[in-house]
Amino acid sequence: MTASSELTISVHPSTASIDRSTWNALASSGGKIPDNPFISHEFFLALEQSGCATADTGWQPQHILISRDDTPVGLMPLFLKSHSMGEYVFDHAWADAIERAGGRYYPKLQSSVPFTPAGAPKLLTADGSTDTQILLLQAAETLAERLGASSIHATFVPESEERIAAAADWLVRHDTQFHWTNDGYTDFDAFLDTLQSRKRKAIRRERREALASGIVCEWVTGSDLTEAHWDAFYAFYMDTGARKWGRPYLNRDFFSAISATMADRIVLMLARDGSDYIAGALNFLGRDTLYGRNWGAVRDVPFLHFELCYYQAVDFAIAHGLKRVEAGAQGHHKLARGYAPVTTRSIHHIVHPGLRRAVASYLDDEREQVAHQNQYLSGHAPFRKS
Repeated sequence: MTASSELTISVHPSTASIDRSTWNALASSGGKIPDNPFISHEFFLALEQSGCATADTGWQPQHILISRDDTPVGLMPLFLKSHSMGEYVFDHAWADAIERAGGRYYPKLQSSVPFTPAGAPKLLTADGSTDTQILLLQAAETLAERLGASSIHATFVPESEERIAAAADWLVRHDTQFHWTNDGYTDFDAFLDTLQSRKRKAIRRERREALASGIVCEWVTGSDLTEAHWDAFYAFYMDTGARKWGRPYLNRDFFSAISATMADRIVLMLARDGSDYIAGALNFLGRDTLYGRNWGAVRDVPFLHFELCYYQAVDFAIAHGLKRVEAGAQGHHKLARGYAPVTTRSIHHIVHPGLRRAVASYLDDEREQVAHQNQYLSGHAPFRKS
């Protein structure tokens, strides 16, 4: 930054108030299309304009944009939140602790992709400037003070952003997900050949049984996606959501919105029995990664969940030369199916000194436990010993 450069920081009440090309250029470090679909302008706009992530649902946009000499150079997607739902990094115990002590945890500021437990950068810059990323953190701290927010949280961030935030005295939290890595496999059988015999046979049996009654799996993407496909998938999504937590986060309008603006970054994997769709899994395409998001079914078929969400994803990744599959949050059962433990990261700025000390101590212990757990799980991966 030169001594004569003029820096401006603005807070935007919606994604729509930021130009799409500006947002996507910052999300792709100066390019046109972000490598990660979840951080794109189209994805955030669909969440907000469909009514899924708005002030009415407890997600009030407060996106921070930094410009230098009228040129946008940094963006931090941010929401003012009145609850902790839809984040997948759980801080309810922190909220309970401060409120029991007579304090107030909400509102808080949350930098995340709503309802999406997938890794994505949150400190978006045109040129990868660390100085600009630090300015984004500082701007968020100032905004928290102005709004009376108790804290700021950025979840599922890359390791580079963790380092920057830790140097700025933010707290760091670790957790575990399970991802599949493509080691140059030519097909699914080549992947299976790397597994222990018992695990290999179990996966083959699961795949046979999932499709034994003549069920067929389809990959639908791009211009082939129709509203009929989304009608079918939405029924699956609603069934799963109703059984898991009572009220699914995403509405039907959201799926039409993303289909209209980013269909080429969507892969809908559907299971069909005759002419009837009975189950589906929604995936998003990154530059080198397939991201598994939502799943549902209207018929209980043994192992069909594994087939659609894990094995079909691996098939797709191999066929399209993708490096990895991120299959979403939780799920130790993924380990036996060739998905390995990886560390996920989040960063936290807590205003109240007492709560900050307590959380910092807790996170020190938690990170150590996560490290031990991931080491243990890696040692029990299903791959053959070399």
